[in-house]
Amino acid sequence: MGRLSTAVGRLPTLQREDVVLRPLRRTDEAEWLQLRAANRAWLRPWEATSPVARPNESISFAAYVRHERALVRARRSFPMAIVGVDGIIGRVSVTGVEWGAECGGSIGYWIDEGWAGRGIVPTAVALLSDYVFRQGLHRVEIAVRPENTASARVAQKLGFRDEGMRRRYLFIDGDWRDHQVFALTADEPRIGPYWDAGS
Repeated sequence: MGRLSTAVGRLPTLQREDVVLRPLRRTDEAEWLQLRAANRAWLRPWEATSPVARPNESISFAAYVRHERALVRARRSFPMAIVGVDGIIGRVSVTGVEWGAECGGSIGYWIDEGWAGRGIVPTAVALLSDYVFRQGLHRVEIAVRPENTASARVAQKLGFRDEGMRRRYLFIDGDWRDHQVFALTADEPRIGPYWDAGS
């Protein structure tokens, strides 16, 4: 337990019905950039940013993919694209992974506005949670702004425990925002239509 698969630095493709999770590839650049641009306003109220203004520090997409692969090799992140029948439609990642006594990480996710509300995100979160638990993580948590009821519903549908509020937890949309934290551990039952029957 606790070890990544033998293909170090590589994540497998995970699938349940029509929902596919896979790592980003350099060939995804045009599709990814178009998806991000189309959803900029939709995601702005929910995505964390740096509180310190940084002058034009954008990196190339190829460098972004290389950085993600390095984090996977270091076992610090499990980033996946959510792929639907029409291509990439979102993102789910376990980041901030700590091993040692904690063996935990945080789940983040987003989906194209046109695909929201179809049960894709709960399926994606369940798939990736199952995977990281099999890799040895003990605990995963989801932190959402209290105003983001749709995101909180994802955690609730999957049986994540409500652990309360973290005040002024992340810098989002120009200010420090409170977040409601939900968590699940590997030894808790995972029951419901989004989980693998063997969980």
